[in-house]
Amino acid sequence: MLKHTLIHPKINEVIGRAGHHGKILIADGNYPASSTLGPNAELVSLNLAPGIVNCTQVLEALLTAIPIEEANTMMYQTEGPYALDGDPPVWAQYRKAIADANLDLELKPIEKWDFYEAVRTPDHVLTIQTADQQRFANLLLSIGVRMD
Repeated sequence: MLKHTLIHPKINEVIGRAGHHGKILIADGNYPASSTLGPNAELVSLNLAPGIVNCTQVLEALLTAIPIEEANTMMYQTEGPYALDGDPPVWAQYRKAIADANLDLELKPIEKWDFYEAVRTPDHVLTIQTADQQRFANLLLSIGVRMD
């Protein structure tokens, strides 16, 4: 029996064989998940209906199951039609989930095109496509080392 809250069989299978530095993308509903997979990555679609399942819910479940050493967000635009004035609201949700998991982990933004390249690497093991409608909700996690 699993002791963590993550019960999705395919996600558990992939993270069970992933190692240190493996990358997991939690993708929002607008992310082009099928065309940006790394060569070793699997895609799990959890996009049932708009907003169901969202990125924060996936993050909360993953944090119970694996150690995270880095969390990268896709940097938001400060000019143009998709510009934001300050961090996207979803980032506050991520910070709260990370703090609630008793982790000292900072969100590190990556420019949009660099983010796509970071996902396409051989270390990318899993994309979890959500139906999150919040802008700039994509989150790339790097698996850490289990310390207990």
